[in-house]
Amino acid sequence: MIGRFRKMHGLGNDFVVIDARDSALELNPARARAIADRHLGIGCDQIILLEPSTRADVRMRIFNADGGEVDACGNATRCIPLFLGRDCRIETNAGLLLAQLCDNGASVDMGAPRFDWDAIPLAYAMDTLDMPVSWEDLPVPTAANIGNPHVIFFCDDLDSVDYARLGPMIENDPLFPERVNVNFAQILNESHIRLIVWERGAGLTQACGTGACATAVAAIRCKLMQGPVTVSLPGGDLCISWAPGETIGMTGPATSVFEGEADWSRFG
Repeated sequence: MIGRFRKMHGLGNDFVVIDARDSALELNPARARAIADRHLGIGCDQIILLEPSTRADVRMRIFNADGGEVDACGNATRCIPLFLGRDCRIETNAGLLLAQLCDNGASVDMGAPRFDWDAIPLAYAMDTLDMPVSWEDLPVPTAANIGNPHVIFFCDDLDSVDYARLGPMIENDPLFPERVNVNFAQILNESHIRLIVWERGAGLTQACGTGACATAVAAIRCKLMQGPVTVSLPGGDLCISWAPGETIGMTGPATSVFEGEADWSRFG
């Protein structure tokens, strides 16, 4: 079961991209965890499995480092046109996405955000704009679904937040039946946000594309700023554009690091 892969990243959020369009690969949770292991495997935040699609140029499936399959990954989506060498339509579990090559990366139409409590999803009904909950000294959050669930906290001083401790606590809170991506944000000015993301199933990441989208959308929805918004993550910057009733535009870098070959049967 020999197959080729490409190591890629978007702002340091790194992926093992496997092309299974011509030769199918079964990627169960155990195998995904083994591939993603940074000491005993290839190592990555997510594994991206490319499969044939009857609706688009390619189907993209996304597996977190913990082996769980998720519906969306903005940074990985930007890598796909670079992988294919052309603009493309991508089928995902979250819907069809259009990705276009641009200087040093790609621009992606990430679709429309969802805000209904059962679309996040939450365990029970509540206002997702001004959620009547919080954790310790964090401010009241807001929530959005960008193909996967996000909760966003706008903090006055990001450096004072213990996000490595609070992130997993909130990710696994019973309020979020499918767990949640936790975004800790600080507004720097009317068009610039600093963001740290605790990613569901992956932990602290260098960058999270859907997290950047969710945070920019939340800031605009809360009338804290207008788009376009520059979101600065530890790995670099993304530009997010959105207006109510429209789809989200995300533009940022994508990088191909190296290609390799692996015997997938050795990973379980």
